Amino acid sequence: MAWPTVSAFERLLREHGETRGLIGPRELPKLWSRHLVNSAALSGFLPAAGAVADVGSGAGLPGIVLAALRPDLAFHLVEPMQRRIAWLEEVVEALELPNVELHRARAADLHGRLRVDAVTARAVAEIGKLAAWCLPLLGPGGRLLALKGRSAADEASAASATLRRLGVVRTRIHAVDVLGTSDPTTVVELTVSRPERR
Repeated sequence: MAWPTVSAFERLLREHGETRGLIGPRELPKLWSRHLVNSAALSGFLPAAGAVADVGSGAGLPGIVLAALRPDLAFHLVEPMQRRIAWLEEVVEALELPNVELHRARAADLHGRLRVDAVTARAVAEIGKLAAWCLPLLGPGGRLLALKGRSAADEASAASATLRRLGVVRTRIHAVDVLGTSDPTTVVELTVSRPERR
């Protein structure tokens, strides 16, 4: 699995992504560097075992990439738009990804119904709003892993009071250079509290 599956996903995106309104024409030449490798930057932060929710999966970034790279984890791809769910169904079938379950829903619709060890998100919302949507999906000690731009630290700082209120006990900003190209991807890692030991 892993990278050959990601390569097959890249071909599907290249062939169908623009016509189906998933990828803009200017993004096609940058599929690998800006989208697939960018998504893969999260793989090193995923839990050793358990389940992951990818919120706002859209074209399948980062959810499909991560599901291919980590077949040992269960992935729940959360996407409210039916046309994108239809695309994701086709991709999951074409790439034979048995570790993926699709949910046509918003993250808030799954509060109290879905519990995971980590949540991933890419280009969904500013960090405070994203945390409010995603943190209720996490079990104790779970982490929200968000792909962000260069202003990630400022965004996290501006949302610090909201994050504390939501139960975040640690905020870390990582610069991840997947290919060693000196063009790192920014990952915001938010960890929620564990229950007190009795």
